[in-house]
Amino acid sequence: MPYSAEFRCFNGCEGSYPVTRPIYRCPKCDGLLQVVHDVEALKDRAGPVWMRLFDERYRQNAWPYGSGVWGKREWVMPQIPDETIVSMYEGSTNLFWAERYGKTLGLDETWVKLCGNSHSGSFKDLGMTVLVSVVRMAIEQGLKVKALACASTGDTSASLAAYGAAAGLPVVVLLPYGKISTAQLVQPLAHGALVLGLDTDFDGCMAIVQRLAVEGFVYLANSMNPLRIEGQKTVAVEIVQQFDWQVPDWVILPSGNLGNAAALHAGFKLMKDLGVITRYPRLVVAQAENANPLYRAWSAGKRTVDPIQAKTTLATAIQIGNPVSAPRAVQALDAMNGLVEQASEEELCEAAARADRTGMYTCPHTAVGLAVLEKLVARGTIQRGQRVVCVSTAAGLKFTEFKVRYHEGAIEGVNARLQNPPVKLKASYGDVVDAINQRFS
Repeated sequence: MPYSAEFRCFNGCEGSYPVTRPIYRCPKCDGLLQVVHDVEALKDRAGPVWMRLFDERYRQNAWPYGSGVWGKREWVMPQIPDETIVSMYEGSTNLFWAERYGKTLGLDETWVKLCGNSHSGSFKDLGMTVLVSVVRMAIEQGLKVKALACASTGDTSASLAAYGAAAGLPVVVLLPYGKISTAQLVQPLAHGALVLGLDTDFDGCMAIVQRLAVEGFVYLANSMNPLRIEGQKTVAVEIVQQFDWQVPDWVILPSGNLGNAAALHAGFKLMKDLGVITRYPRLVVAQAENANPLYRAWSAGKRTVDPIQAKTTLATAIQIGNPVSAPRAVQALDAMNGLVEQASEEELCEAAARADRTGMYTCPHTAVGLAVLEKLVARGTIQRGQRVVCVSTAAGLKFTEFKVRYHEGAIEGVNARLQNPPVKLKASYGDVVDAINQRFS
């Protein structure tokens, strides 16, 4: 295959490094790394040719093209041989027309990209298939590492554990003890990972796993590693492909560690560079008010994000005060004429409830995105006639406790206007009839 990708410094330092080398920061300036493709080589096919090729592969069972990531392998990680790829048919997820929900906001084109409809139940699978595949190739070439490791608030650990198990590679996950859902905790346990519950928050776990990686104990699998971004950028390509290669007006993304904002920009930029699209959508990064370092910086007109101590939020996966991919996210926002907004705990709860009443089953992180959508519509920033996509990052079924607590009215500080607890009755036909008549009179 005539295409290639390599690591280079995000800040522009000279030098390049093979993607199989276990480095996570620039050896010269200690800045972030990025994966850089040979775009000139990729231009050997015109934009319409790439579009036709990706459409032909979409959801096919020929290995490895059934994957929404590896169906676009030339744009992701072209030098990985078929037999080394670790894939579980990730991606190619539904772009759901949220018609009823959108109408409640006065919008005609509200779409939700259901990235949680993936193997482990979150968008993290898109990046993990790339990372684990590259590590597998590196090990075949002689890399020695005790385990793949990550800090996580739940979804990253589930995805890494699943893909590590599929590849037969050992996995260690560091979790903030008592701060993730039961479903998220069980996933890495079931896959055989070494699960370490630490008495700290995500940022504390991240500090330790970074040190383990620097000292060579483990291979780092967090989104600080640019291999993750390569897989996650296919969300941008899929969205455009599912609109028959048309670009939406807005993409709203709930985000904590901010790697996904960079991933979306990378996907849209590559499409533009290769003649598939001619413009970008506007990007909205949605943060929980209790974990909002990017919102604080952006609102103050700053391009440097200062770490904060994140407060407890129901959107546990984005409860991050020191996002490692902040510089990447700022670049994405600048390029895509973006903005940053936040949602309170009550706003995210009520947005989730309203969306669920129209047939969705929304995780609290997606609810942050929907709450921000509602605020931008009320403000007149997003208007009727514009096509809006909100990225749903995880399956709502992973957050059943959140739903139960809302409908029991048990979330402190949240009024739960749409709570719908079960009605307990005697086994009486008449009582059942009365309950039906009372609800639907």
